[in-house]
This record gives sequence, structure tokens and C-alpha cells, in this order.
Amino acid sequence: MNVMQVAGLLQGVVAGGSPDPKQEVLGGYASDLLSDVMANAVEGDVWVTLQKHVNIVAVAKLKGLAAIVIVNGRTPEPDTLARAEAEGIPVVSTPLTAFEAVGILYGAGVKGRRAP
Repeated sequence: MNVMQVAGLLQGVVAGGSPDPKQEVLGGYASDLLSDVMANAVEGDVWVTLQKHVNIVAVAKLKGLAAIVIVNGRTPEPDTLARAEAEGIPVVSTPLTAFEAVGILYGAGVKGRRAP
């Protein structure tokens, strides 16, 4: 599954960071605590969060995440979008809650993985 397919499943829009159609989503992680994501997300994961500030892009880049999904209809801040474009990190905005988004992704085969 790629980022555009994730966006479609979640009734979302790619708000920034042009997705590479060849980039596969290998797993998923959900958290709003940046240090938790840094400790536990795995390269290739899609990250589900309600955070929308610029630091989420830095964390996603550091961990090599496939995309960030921002829930609850929240839209990323302008500096977040600019950084996402610069770093090539796709940001998807969905009207769904985190619980709904994770449930849909899990049902579609995106499983959680533990950091090694």
C-alpha cells in the first residue's frame, strides 16, 4: 500500500510533501508524544497523530517514516507544510479520529511493528 492509498482509505487529502507512488507503507504507529515516536516507530511506518506543528516533520525524517497522518480534521501549520515539502515527507489530513484511522489502516493490512 502506498501513501495515496492510505489517504483514500482515510478520506484524507495529501496536504503537503509530495508522496512517491513507489514508497510503500510497511507498518504503522500511533502516538502524539514525539519522544515515543522516536523510540518506537520503525522506518517505513505511517504515523497517526493529532500534532500539526513543524517538529513532526523532523521526527518523521529522523525515523524514515513513509508519511504522517493528522487526524480530527486538523490541518498542518504553514511552516509544517513548507518543511514537509522540503524534506519530502507526505502529510495527510483526515477528518477521522485517531481511533477510526488506526482501525481502518489495521483492517486494510497495515500492522504495528516494534522498533528493534
